[in-house]
Amino acid sequence: MSLREETVGLLQQLIRLNTVNPPGNETFAAHCLRDYLEANGVEVELYARTPERANLVARLKGGDGPTLAFISHTDTVVAEPSEWQRDPWSGDLVDDHVWGRGALDMKNQVAASAVAIASLAREGFRPSGDLVFIAAADEEVGKSFGLEWLCAEHPDAVRVDYAINEGGGDRVELGGSAFYLCASAEKMTAPFRLRVRGRSGHASMPGIADNALLKAALLIQALGAYRPEPEIGPEVGAFLDAVLGERPAATEVLERLARVDPLAVELIEPLLSFTLSPTMISASERRNVVPGACDVTVDSRLPPGMTPEDVEPIVRSVLGEGDYELEWIERWGGTRSSMETPLYRAIERWVTETEPGAKLAPVCCAGFTDSHWLRDAFGTVAYGFFPMRTMDPELASRLIHSADERVHVDDLELGVEFLRDLARSPLS
Repeated sequence: MSLREETVGLLQQLIRLNTVNPPGNETFAAHCLRDYLEANGVEVELYARTPERANLVARLKGGDGPTLAFISHTDTVVAEPSEWQRDPWSGDLVDDHVWGRGALDMKNQVAASAVAIASLAREGFRPSGDLVFIAAADEEVGKSFGLEWLCAEHPDAVRVDYAINEGGGDRVELGGSAFYLCASAEKMTAPFRLRVRGRSGHASMPGIADNALLKAALLIQALGAYRPEPEIGPEVGAFLDAVLGERPAATEVLERLARVDPLAVELIEPLLSFTLSPTMISASERRNVVPGACDVTVDSRLPPGMTPEDVEPIVRSVLGEGDYELEWIERWGGTRSSMETPLYRAIERWVTETEPGAKLAPVCCAGFTDSHWLRDAFGTVAYGFFPMRTMDPELASRLIHSADERVHVDDLELGVEFLRDLARSPLS
């Protein structure tokens, strides 16, 4: 059986295990992977905060060189079968595509990582430092059953020098040139809640009340109209070097990129500043009651190095004076890894050898990944890179978390080849 067929078969098995989170039930996937890996001579341990939510950590022991981990998660978001052309848990192979929830996020990378480490074990390969495969639970919801919990409760199992995760690897063509995107950083997710105060009253007599919902609407409009000052961070700067060959002024970046390709604008626009997106609102529970209070939840994403304390004075100046309270709900992420590392150079080498003329272009992930937990806990150098060059990247982005999610088998095979090559690369 070829590595391509092996990866397709394992991915189909994983997709057929319903690990929608919540509730997760990732133990099903952990057992499937354990059976496969142990049959190929790979050492496996399961770690679980609760029995049904197991994390798998597999290890190919090596020398005393730097340790490398392939990070993945086995939970998925929900799928509504009525919206799909095929059963979301069928794992059907149709026209060289494997269909199902998790095919792109991210059971494809789970399967490829498992096959990469298993095939190397079968060949008797001994890495310079331990090669680790982490298939974690609970990435999609993040209630401390997965990698966050592992870092806190079982640090020796997951402490590594280098890591490869999701978040990058797409091949894009910009201005006639090919680039593979590598996520070397991620923004912080830092949502906050506005509680707007008014005075309740009967809806039939609105003049004697003070409608908190109407007051909140003005604040929402202010947030929607605000445009932060753009800044060029390290990742955007390196991206501009690769694509434009220079770094224009921050205020000119989007205009310059628009001349190259609209896709470049889509990639970079959310990375030039923090973002404020009102997403949820809660006011009166009765149609005939004017609300005396209204809660507005705002999704806020901050560039690495920026904190809620930096942003709050700006937000308050945008909102102006008013009867409201601002409360930060949480803060996660906002980490980066240097692009001057042996791992980055190894990815760069693989790109140029695999596709002469193509370049590696760094980006900052606008969302959140499990890379944060390793960077924060151990100073791990972590990148998001799982190559994809057959499926159109814009199609892939529309399919993730959506109906008809599927992955091309050529990209599965490419991913296995990349991971196997990386395991053999010198990282010291």
